[in-house]
Amino acid sequence: MLRPGDSEGSSLDRGSSDARETPGGVVRVTFLGTSLTEGLGLAQPAVEAWPARIGELADSAAIAVEILNAGIGGETSAGALARVDWVLQGEPDVLVIETGANDGLRGLPVGQLEANLGEIVRIVRERDPDLSVAIVQMEAPTNMGAGYTAAFHAAFPAVAERTGVPLLPFLLEGVGGIAELNQGDGIHPNVEGHRILARNVWPVLEPLLRAAAEAADQPAAPR
Repeated sequence: MLRPGDSEGSSLDRGSSDARETPGGVVRVTFLGTSLTEGLGLAQPAVEAWPARIGELADSAAIAVEILNAGIGGETSAGALARVDWVLQGEPDVLVIETGANDGLRGLPVGQLEANLGEIVRIVRERDPDLSVAIVQMEAPTNMGAGYTAAFHAAFPAVAERTGVPLLPFLLEGVGGIAELNQGDGIHPNVEGHRILARNVWPVLEPLLRAAAEAADQPAAPR
């Protein structure tokens, strides 16, 4: 994965051609996320992590996409906020935000998480009002206490409603806590788990990608 400050010749993990050579009609989709998005522990995250599986689903639905995986292990929502300007340098058409899992694991303040998510959306819209944004619902571990987990859950729909961006379903639904769908650490999904992650969010993400593809097919407006 490329981090800010890597050498100039580096690039994000991509599912197809270089961004600067992307033909018209192809939707560039960037996934800003944690190790869950990065595909930590997978043998071939570029083809096995859930963003790549989204690419496969899009291909099956006849939606031409270029997948850019900007997942980094251990990152909190504050880290995602710090990286958003850098991520936008890839000029995505759609930005999928998967963050918060590490906030929950560390018991960081929910208000901070909500503020960071909202600020990411604000920055994205300020930089590119035409860019489509979606937020992935995440959940806090139950051992953090009922009050914390309830507030954590509520932060995501609150930001989505306030900003008007789509909220994708809980990423780990049907995978979290199921041993056969996770690696030995019990936290990070295995190959089959990542397939399910992609299918979890696909019903909401598909129309967003399709709308972006239709927009990409339109002639550019005169400046």
